[in-house]
Amino acid sequence: MTTAGHLAAIELLRTRGFDGEPDFHLAELATSEDFWEDDGTRRVIVEDRYEAERDGLGFLLTARWGTPRELDLGPVLERSMEGESIPEPWSTLSCHTPNLRLWRADGCWIGPGVSQWDEELPIQLLAVLTTVDPPT
Repeated sequence: MTTAGHLAAIELLRTRGFDGEPDFHLAELATSEDFWEDDGTRRVIVEDRYEAERDGLGFLLTARWGTPRELDLGPVLERSMEGESIPEPWSTLSCHTPNLRLWRADGCWIGPGVSQWDEELPIQLLAVLTTVDPPT
């Protein structure tokens, strides 16, 4: 999918709104192949490509909604593992998405991120839309 297609997917989710629980949408915009047979070189190339796609999408979102908030999810994961209750979608996202750039638009947080559950598993370009404020 192209950057324009990613933006269209986000807009579609925005039009759905939030009717109760859950109060978030998590969209898989693109998914790579897995890396079981990789020596590590292909994974790095694919990760760079997905980060470039995220950055391109971020450029369009910045033009639309201004400067994003940077959210490092590493500390959120640590707090969760120490037993702190972290609301969704932040708790699950912190397990596989190291950081997000978030924009606030029409009462909703919108952010793309690059996700990978483990080194051998596919890399994903995700978008989150939520009314739940990000952890501080």
